[in-house]
Amino acid sequence: MASLAPTMPPASRVGSLYARACGLAQRVLSPSLLLLTQRLGIASIFWMSARTKVEGWFTISDSTYELFRTEYAGVPIPPEIAAVMATINEHVFSVLLVLGLFTRFSAMVLLGMTAVIEIFVYPDAWPTHLSWAGLLLPLIALGGGRISLDRLFRIS
Repeated sequence: MASLAPTMPPASRVGSLYARACGLAQRVLSPSLLLLTQRLGIASIFWMSARTKVEGWFTISDSTYELFRTEYAGVPIPPEIAAVMATINEHVFSVLLVLGLFTRFSAMVLLGMTAVIEIFVYPDAWPTHLSWAGLLLPLIALGGGRISLDRLFRIS
């Protein structure tokens, strides 16, 4: 009885499976899907940070002002102004990224915030901030992709 087992050596079978998996990934993981994933990922980081700064929906908490007076004291902006700017920016630009609206500008603002945090607040947290930059830089370069309001409104 003839063997039904493939005659390829094991290494060739692995290489063939790998090539097929890569081809499938290229078909399924479109650039727009990757950009959407990046938008949602980085937006969630900044959104969750924003939500820790407020009580309810609109009131910046006293602890946020205290945080900017103490732990974030190195930021070269008065703490009361920095607290308001950071809270508003994290809320607004996170939502815009989720929607894919003004994606490039939103990503630039959040990358600027990341740079300020890295330089003036947590200089030893560069691995985290580098991962944030890794999500933001393609959005700045490529925009929101086909799955975005930028595309619908023809905003580049």
